[in-house]
Amino acid sequence: MTAACPACATAPFPERSTPAEPSHVLHLPDIHCALCIASVESTLNALPHVQASRVNLTRKRVFVTAPGATVASLIEALAKAGHRAERLDTGRLGPEDTTRRELLTRIGVAGFAMMNVMLLSVAVWSGATGVTGQVFHLVSAAIAIPAVTYSAQPFFASAWSALSARRLNMDVPISLAIILACAASMASAFGFSDRAGWFDAALALTFFLLVGRYLEHAGRAAARSAAADLAALEAPQAVRLDGEHETIVAAESLAPGDLIRIRPGDRMPADGTIIDGRSDMDRSALTGESLPEAAGIGDTVTSGETCLTGLLTVRVDRAGRDTALARMAELVATAESQRTRYAGIADRAARIYAPLVHVLGAATFLGWLGLTGDFWRSLDVGISVLVITCPCALGLAVPAVSTVATARLFRGGILVKSDTALERLSEIDTVAFDKTGTLTTGTPALAELPDDRALAIAAGLAQASKHPLSRAILAAAEARGIAPATIDDTAERPGYGVEGLLDNRRVRLGREGWAGESSGDASAWLSIEGEPPVPFRTRETLRPEAQGAIDTLHRTGYATALLSGDGAQAVSEIAARTGIDAAEARLSPTDKVDWLDRRAGEGRHVLMVGDGLNDTGGLASAHAGMSPGSALDAARSAADVILLSGGLDGVPRTLATARTAMARMRQNIALAALYNVVSVPLAMAGFATPFAAAIAMSLSSITVTLNAVRRFR
Repeated sequence: MTAACPACATAPFPERSTPAEPSHVLHLPDIHCALCIASVESTLNALPHVQASRVNLTRKRVFVTAPGATVASLIEALAKAGHRAERLDTGRLGPEDTTRRELLTRIGVAGFAMMNVMLLSVAVWSGATGVTGQVFHLVSAAIAIPAVTYSAQPFFASAWSALSARRLNMDVPISLAIILACAASMASAFGFSDRAGWFDAALALTFFLLVGRYLEHAGRAAARSAAADLAALEAPQAVRLDGEHETIVAAESLAPGDLIRIRPGDRMPADGTIIDGRSDMDRSALTGESLPEAAGIGDTVTSGETCLTGLLTVRVDRAGRDTALARMAELVATAESQRTRYAGIADRAARIYAPLVHVLGAATFLGWLGLTGDFWRSLDVGISVLVITCPCALGLAVPAVSTVATARLFRGGILVKSDTALERLSEIDTVAFDKTGTLTTGTPALAELPDDRALAIAAGLAQASKHPLSRAILAAAEARGIAPATIDDTAERPGYGVEGLLDNRRVRLGREGWAGESSGDASAWLSIEGEPPVPFRTRETLRPEAQGAIDTLHRTGYATALLSGDGAQAVSEIAARTGIDAAEARLSPTDKVDWLDRRAGEGRHVLMVGDGLNDTGGLASAHAGMSPGSALDAARSAADVILLSGGLDGVPRTLATARTAMARMRQNIALAALYNVVSVPLAMAGFATPFAAAIAMSLSSITVTLNAVRRFR
């Protein structure tokens, strides 16, 4: 978890352009506001060799132009200024998505052209004939043909791709209707037919369908590939030992048997075994364990873990694509690709709808041609069927509701990222929570306070350490109003704890066996020479809204589960305090995915709620995933929903909104189907003029939109 920046409440959120050709890109996970931006940029610009630096707050990145500077020097300078930074390999993130901007431009072109052509069409529908009418048709053609050619490109490209693969999709009848309408209109404009033009209908069709396509894509714009984020955040470089000489090399170039040097603050670039040194390792990225674990000679370390204290020499066992972090990235990528194959209800309806439209249009054209022998009249009626049945209402039925529902949730501090999330969330029957940082604050607190003297001595030792337990002890002493004792010659022993002298007696605060009993359930022990050791036990603090959220889920019929990498005692305690139905302890990321897969095999639909790198596989493979706003970037990217504010209260609120939204989507699809049942026979009978077809199509779209914006429960 990251602490909120105190300036966030009042500071604006400016976006900065990036300098030309930056030499380094750093990820800044903790920045929140304008003051953070100013601090980062001023810190970097004060360094030698730094020519320019610009922060992008939305992406939480800083782009630095400093050809003569090393990444380590930049990260170290930012750390001294209080900013956590990580080197980001932007080459692994993939290209930026520009689809929404392109769709918005095409909507503008189609809408502007449609309004102008409709103004010209008024004269034609009012009775302009002869040369005057033809001039209006030609002017309309000069406006409509270029506009349609540009604006309808997404439909044309999709239809051509489908036909090339010998299949049909919803864009095939759309493209056919637009092309035929324009062709018939051009024939009328050049005098080959006395039928009225269809330019206004073709542009209206293009405009409304583009609006639907934009709404559909808007829900996906915030999503980025979690697999790409994981890959980009891997440690890209390592310090390899060649004898006594240190060489900085690319992490991917490491091979089993290489020796690497790991300094405090470094992330592991490979999996390996410690052959020299001791340290406390932050393994929360892969295990979810909230407290650092001691590691020494003979212990294994894995890619993605962070060395907190001592200097280590590690023998590489696995590197590159074989590391634990790389395997996790592949796990997330596999789960994401499976999720993208989840078909929405509109897609399923389109599989039936698309071929039916072609059959009706062709049958109408051939029927009228056989009865009347009038090619142009038959073509008019056939195009009328295609236009009036073209799926504007069906295309808007789902994205209109989705946009309204996601906007409502966003105003409540909940961001929905995936276009199929609402449908999947409406099917949820089980909610699985991660523990540390999700149900709890992630900050340990003392469960039992020792006597004042022991607490004062422990606080005196804790001042020499940045370990999370040391901070908890200092906080407990401050809350009780106890001043830390004066300890001489304090020294932190990486992987063990802190020791010093109190009245010439050795005192220690640290792990069992070094500072106290050889076994026990305490988080740490205080050892005072000549006295029995004093245990210090911790407990995590539940988020204030956690109990209420779980109670609401139980009242509304959802089962709950707790999946954690922490020990059994800590997990069972939280489960008992909250009333969660099932609890699983010491789960690795793969174990969490396996648990979710087993529930899916039983026919359960599980929502995974997690915040850590170790949760990304579960978030991606669950039926739906949700993360707090304080989660790691990779977890937020893998999730379908992000709880920006309000905390876990957003879980039951999102599920309730999703169920209402799905009911509204089905209503809209029913309205669209009813519209077609009424309008198609009229069009096939020849009662729908070009103008009437365009109006009917627009009214059907307006109807489903009005139903979508009705007040949610």
